[in-house]
Amino acid sequence: MKPVIALGLMSGTSLDGIDAALIRTDGERVEAFGPWATQPYDEEMRSRLRNAMVLAAKLGPAARQAPEIVELTRDMTRIHGQLVDALLAESEIERESVAVVGFHGQTLLHRPEERLTLQIGDGDWLARTLDIDVVHDFRSADVAAGGQGAPFVPLYHQGLARDLDGDENEPQGPLVILNIGGMANVTWLDLTLDPVRNGIVAFDTGPGNGLIDDWCARKTGIPMDRDGALAARGHVNAPALAALMRAPQIHAPPPKSVDRQDFDLSLVETLSPEDGAATLAAFTAAAIAASVTHLPARPARWIVCGGGRHNRTLMEMLRRELDVSLYAAEDVGWRGDALEAEAFAFLAVRSLRGLPLSLPSTTGAPAPITGGILARKP
Repeated sequence: MKPVIALGLMSGTSLDGIDAALIRTDGERVEAFGPWATQPYDEEMRSRLRNAMVLAAKLGPAARQAPEIVELTRDMTRIHGQLVDALLAESEIERESVAVVGFHGQTLLHRPEERLTLQIGDGDWLARTLDIDVVHDFRSADVAAGGQGAPFVPLYHQGLARDLDGDENEPQGPLVILNIGGMANVTWLDLTLDPVRNGIVAFDTGPGNGLIDDWCARKTGIPMDRDGALAARGHVNAPALAALMRAPQIHAPPPKSVDRQDFDLSLVETLSPEDGAATLAAFTAAAIAASVTHLPARPARWIVCGGGRHNRTLMEMLRRELDVSLYAAEDVGWRGDALEAEAFAFLAVRSLRGLPLSLPSTTGAPAPITGGILARKP
């Protein structure tokens, strides 16, 4: 298949908003990066999404039919469509040139142990509205087959890493790509090995920004710790950190995925806003450091993407915990804020080609699994 233009849409568990990105790809490598844009959710939408997560935790799959979630699905999909229209218009890209849109949707519930994952979003409506084919519902096939349904970006990480410049001054050997979104996950790569057999390992490590964002929203009214400034003014509470680190999800061997609802802020409830932010940032860093014991070999370098790389306090904690070469995505020529949206453009093309979206070593599925549902344009 010749490379095509694909557009990816991602709205993650951090609930900060929607990213849209264009790439040219054949689903195996990236030929070129195109324009990208982001649309923050307003506080009303964030509140509706948080409430929907709570409702989904109570109702399970039946949540899809709840009137407030039906309405939320419609409104959230409409915002995605508006962002696509704006990006194409501002970039002066004809929609006829876009082969496919990869639409992740918004995760409300993820319980792979029950073979359950719930991402809302109306792919059929989006395809009709945009007049572009849309691939959506990426995770369900993997979860139905017994996989964890996450992380789902590792094959894109591999596609990007294939084209990393071989600078002799850079540390050589396996590398880890660390994504810090609402949750955090790692992709371990050894590009000298067969990826389907043993060249790629990926799993969630625990919280990323999600708990920090929730804490800040509750204690300060601002839904994030911008640049880690709040945490920088606080002190890590060692007993609370130790209690957080006893969560079984942190130490479980891969394959594994975690959900925002797996962790509880009650363990830091009595702390000041500053100390709570510092302790939760330390929790994210310590959980990531604990993941090293599950990697096939110690990585020579780490490349960090996702919103967490903007949290200077968290990044400094990571440097101390990992004691390795730590690079931001931009240091290697990647777009750290657009990367997950790019990934779902990449995965949409793989879905069209019937290529795997997940592997036994990334989600624990019993075999390489393709997936996604194709919604055709009119």
